[in-house]
Amino acid sequence: MLQNKAYRLRTRPQGTSGHDHFEFVSEPVGKPRSGEVLVKVLYLSLDPTNRIWMSDIPQYMEPVKVGEVMRGLGIGRVESSQSPSLKEGDLVSGLLGWQEYAIVDARTVTKLPDLDVPVEAHMGPVGMTGLTAYFGLLELGQPQAGETVVVSAAAGAVGSIVGQIAKIKGCRVVGLAGSDDKCTWLTKELGFDVAINYKKEDVGAALDKACPKGIDVYFENVGGQILEEVLKRVNLFARIPLCGLISGYNAERPVPGPYQFPQLLMKRVRLQGFIVFDFVQRFPEAVHQLAQWVREGRIKYRSTIVKGLDKAPDALNMLFTGDNTGKLFIEL
Repeated sequence: MLQNKAYRLRTRPQGTSGHDHFEFVSEPVGKPRSGEVLVKVLYLSLDPTNRIWMSDIPQYMEPVKVGEVMRGLGIGRVESSQSPSLKEGDLVSGLLGWQEYAIVDARTVTKLPDLDVPVEAHMGPVGMTGLTAYFGLLELGQPQAGETVVVSAAAGAVGSIVGQIAKIKGCRVVGLAGSDDKCTWLTKELGFDVAINYKKEDVGAALDKACPKGIDVYFENVGGQILEEVLKRVNLFARIPLCGLISGYNAERPVPGPYQFPQLLMKRVRLQGFIVFDFVQRFPEAVHQLAQWVREGRIKYRSTIVKGLDKAPDALNMLFTGDNTGKLFIEL
């Protein structure tokens, strides 16, 4: 009988997560019922939200229950189908989980469209990563040509796409990243105007130099001290799309709020959190635009690929140590 290897959540982490918080199991693979499909997982996305899902805190989805297969976005191939909408061999994306095989309702996965881009791109610029960047920047940030856009975690999966879209829209783009190599990638390959190594430079002084006319849009991925420095330099009616606050996801006690919070009032700043699924009805529009930019070479991307499902717990922490560039995912 076909066996499925899977990670089930054993305990909720306090601080950094690791192998001890999961049970690695081998279980028989069942058969899909009416309306379901059996999917062999090919690629598993690793995202900061994985860490949120492990915690029993108020969030945009129910936390993963102890004993459940760890939740995760993935791409897989349909092995057998009991749904007229999908057939054997179709490539699909959805919440497939940290496992080798998934039986899911066919309505909860999406068949990958033929976009003439590598499958790998569906994990990054034309997948949830690209969609997050697209809607967060364009709908909430509303960048205008000539404005200054600052992006934190700029060499990450979302930030690297945000900066390139901002350049397409005619903006001056400043990115913050955690190494000289990442900063070089941002400026030399992706077209950012300035890249700041926040681990080596005085961020405030570097922002003063890079943003002489202030900051109009700040795409927020990290929170913490970088947010404090940005708030000191925002322009009147600046916009801050709030995508993530990764600096606090492993915190073991409540994280202090921004000390520069009054600047939101003084400068009439609009700060809005969002989840990419807020825009699900418009996904096809965005996917086709992103794919066009990829084909035209206007959006470039990198992937950090880790091979083997057994590496997932350790690889997830690469997001918090900065050991990845671009999109991080597991190849099964």
